[in-house]
Amino acid sequence: MANQNDRFIDEVTDELRRDRLFSAMRRYGWIAIALIVAMVGASAWFEFARNRTDTKAQLFGDAVVAAQALPDPAERAKALAAIDPQGADRAILRDLLAAGAEVEAGAVAPAGERLAAAASMAGEAAGDDRLLQHLALLKSVLAQGAAMNPADRDAALATLSATGAPFELMALELKAVALVGADRPDDAVALIRQVQEKDGLTEPMRRRLAEMMITLGVDPEPRTDLPDADLSAADLSQADLPAADLPAANPPGAGTDPAPASPLPAPAG
Repeated sequence: MANQNDRFIDEVTDELRRDRLFSAMRRYGWIAIALIVAMVGASAWFEFARNRTDTKAQLFGDAVVAAQALPDPAERAKALAAIDPQGADRAILRDLLAAGAEVEAGAVAPAGERLAAAASMAGEAAGDDRLLQHLALLKSVLAQGAAMNPADRDAALATLSATGAPFELMALELKAVALVGADRPDDAVALIRQVQEKDGLTEPMRRRLAEMMITLGVDPEPRTDLPDADLSAADLSQADLPAADLPAANPPGAGTDPAPASPLPAPAG
């Protein structure tokens, strides 16, 4: 009799547990189902977004390769400019390549405008990373040369020659060229001497600076007896330059060291 009572109690207890379990599932089961559906949906969306990004990048790369294969620079520039970048970074890269083709085709003014726009776009999108912005700005200065508005050129060189800027030394070299063209040889020599003492000077730039010093009739080797000048080194690196011819050259690629293409003007007197 006791065993029968125990079995009865156990059956009632099991039935009560099942009822509670089914009640909990009916009450909270939708949460578990929703979580499972959300996880599956998030995984599917992640894969879709990644595939779409990869497809866009591949289409952009294929279009750039096809455009770069065109032998005529004008046609190449037109093909590059027509590419849909689908992204700010790719738009800047496209404009850099298109501007290089335009310079090669002799369309300097459109190339300068395109590069200035690319620099502005890069400045808005880059945040703390200013490499693309400064690269586009440097290419714009080199591409336009003397045709660039003097105020715009001075502002660009002031930005490019700031301490720690990616292309600081190149910008200072361009300032020295402008000083020579403005018949300010002493100021140019003082600035060149300061540039020669900076770290990171490449051998091609060192040779160009030495050739500039020889053209000015000065010993090309760096030394401490700087010529008398009205401007200190800091003033020279940040001074507003008068309108003077800058070299027009094909814009350099990323990581290259551009060389002025036009001959340096002879010093005054």
